[in-house]
Formats: sequence, structure tokens, C-alpha cells
Amino acid sequence: MKIGFIGTGVMGSRMVKRMLNNGYQVYVYNRTIEKAKALLDQGADHADSISSLARQCDVICTCLSMPGDVLEVYTGNEGIIEYARPGTVCIDLTSVGEGTSKEIYEQANVKEIRYLDSPVSGGPEGAENGTLTIMVGGEKAAFEKINHILTVLGETVEYLGPSGSGSIAKLINQYLVAVHSLAASEAMVAGAAYGLDSEQLFNILKVSYGDSRILRRHMEQYVFDRNFEPGGAVKYVHKDVRLANRLLEETGLMQYTGQMAEKAFQNAADKGLSDQDMSSVIQTLEEQAGVVVKRKK
Repeated sequence: MKIGFIGTGVMGSRMVKRMLNNGYQVYVYNRTIEKAKALLDQGADHADSISSLARQCDVICTCLSMPGDVLEVYTGNEGIIEYARPGTVCIDLTSVGEGTSKEIYEQANVKEIRYLDSPVSGGPEGAENGTLTIMVGGEKAAFEKINHILTVLGETVEYLGPSGSGSIAKLINQYLVAVHSLAASEAMVAGAAYGLDSEQLFNILKVSYGDSRILRRHMEQYVFDRNFEPGGAVKYVHKDVRLANRLLEETGLMQYTGQMAEKAFQNAADKGLSDQDMSSVIQTLEEQAGVVVKRKK
């Protein structure tokens, strides 16, 4: 089985490495071949175009940045749907809206190409260790055909139902990520503004009902050390919560907290923090309060 992989960035490159280490033959495409060199050195094959990759692979994975990128790679004139063989299974690991997933699914289906929306959660560490959570929507038969690949990438792999189901579940997750990020940041900044020791406050919160995985992640891995190199960047969380807010709006919900989180992440992006880790949303709040959340020296 030949696997094609398009999008070998922070997440994608780690997934490709896991596939190679588990004996899969993987073809990678990157517009700049130098960026794929490390994977080629580890045994990946290079495809010089999306069309050549699509022609020769049985399974095609994509892990891209934005919904527009996904649409272009799949439905563009030189895209996957135009050149993939009937029976090819496509696995999109990107976080996009339900509408984007369904649009690609329908176009792929006309060509007898199987498309699965399969967004992931767990960040670069999860991709590195194969502990991602993968949420899958699409035809169950196609999922069962390629599930052995997904289990190499993820510790929790869930088939959720028809096309779009995986994307819906991921956006709900991202809604919580964004809201929890803002709430944790507000709480820690407020404590610092009132003179509490930030590390002591954190230690209290993480053994109380105010604890959350996001609180621990942000404080322990990023904020206290003032290291905001991205795991999941502000721009991606902003994109996801914006899509999630639309999703909730379609149900009739007002998404109060989601609107505030979207505004907070937009503000962080406007302050030049787009490419920093999502935890850096705290920096705009620190600026407002005139404090910095950090460990005592």
C-alpha cells in the first residue's frame, strides 16, 4: 500500500515519521523539496507534484493550515480529486468546517474517491508519540479500510458517523480549548494583579475544581517559563473558534463564551502574536492589567 502525504509541517512531518517507522511506504509532497529533506533521508519518497502523488497512491493524507488550502489541494485544477484513481481513500487531518468537509466529500464521491474528515487533537507531542485523538467522519467502509494507519498515529481513534461528523467534533473540542484558554488566562492575570504568588495560585487551582488540562498545559509548559514557541498557534485556535461559533450559531445557541474567546484570540493576533503558542493569549491580558504571570526567581 502506497501512502501519499501532503502537508509535512510541524504536525505532518511527525505523522510521516511514525508511518515510516511502522513500515509504510510514504510519498511526500512539499512545494519546497528542502523542507522534506529530513523525511526523505528517513526513507520517504518524493512526489514532485500533487497530481503525480495522487496518481500513484492508494491512500492520501493531508494535514494543512486553513480550509482554503484544503479546498485547493483537493478540488483545484491540479488537485487530488482530478488525478486520484477510483477507490483511493483520502484522509484529511486538518481542522476545517463541516461545510468544507461535505463539499469535498461530495466532489470526491462523484469520482468514486473516498474522503474522510479526520481532524486530530494532541499537538506536536501527540503526533510525535502516536497518542493523538482522531475524530473521523465519512463512509464507515472506507474508515475500516484505513483504520490500521490511523492507529499508528493516534491512541484514540473514533468513527463518528457521516461526512462532516469528525469536523464537528473537532470544532466542539476547539471551542472548549479557546474558552478554557481565555478563562485560565483571566484567572491567573487577576491573581497576579491582586498580588498573589502565581505559582502558589496555580498549585491551588490544579487541586481544586478550577483545574483543567488547558490550565496545566499553558502554565507549566509555556507561561511560567515565558516560552511561547508554538505547539498550537494563536492563528489556528482563532480560526477554529471562529468556525465553532458558526457551528453553534446554526444550532440556535448564542455561544456567549465562544464570542469572547474569538475576540480575545483576534486581539492577540492583532498584537502580533499569531504565530506564537495559543497560551500567549495571556499576554494581551497581562498588558491590560500591568502584570506578568511568572515564577518567582
